[in-house]
Amino acid sequence: MTRIGLLSDTHHYLDENIFRHFEHCDEIWHGGDFGTAELAEKLSSFKPLKAVYGNIDGYDIRSLFPETLRWRCEQVDVLMTHIGGYPGRYAPAVKAEMLRAAPQLFISGHSHILKIMYDKSYGCLHINPGAAGKQGWHQMRTIVRFAIDGDDIRDCEVIELGKR
Repeated sequence: MTRIGLLSDTHHYLDENIFRHFEHCDEIWHGGDFGTAELAEKLSSFKPLKAVYGNIDGYDIRSLFPETLRWRCEQVDVLMTHIGGYPGRYAPAVKAEMLRAAPQLFISGHSHILKIMYDKSYGCLHINPGAAGKQGWHQMRTIVRFAIDGDDIRDCEVIELGKR
């Protein structure tokens, strides 16, 4: 079983409580808009980090992480990109990838809107963890914890970090 801590849209701000919430996670996944390479370094020195860059990220982050990442976590095919949309409203590149070979788990950020939705048309779970940072229009800062056990995605928890 792999326990994952998922966050996005930190925008230069890393809440120290994230380390407590992700203490028992095996990996951290970041859906883009880090803000600074220092923030990425803090996360990667804590746990193994898989990430994509976001639209606000500069060369420092873009030189470390790709725009889109696809990999297998246990037996689950995962696709992650920052600006990806959500079921019924995918970004064009994501929709093309879904039509080519839909993953079992699609992760995006960007909107600052927490969404956990199953897309029946592609057999894919979509997770956007909302925004963990203080910049943006969201009211509550959120992160997500879940586990992957073989081909089973389970134990999903939404964690509220407090008001923006």
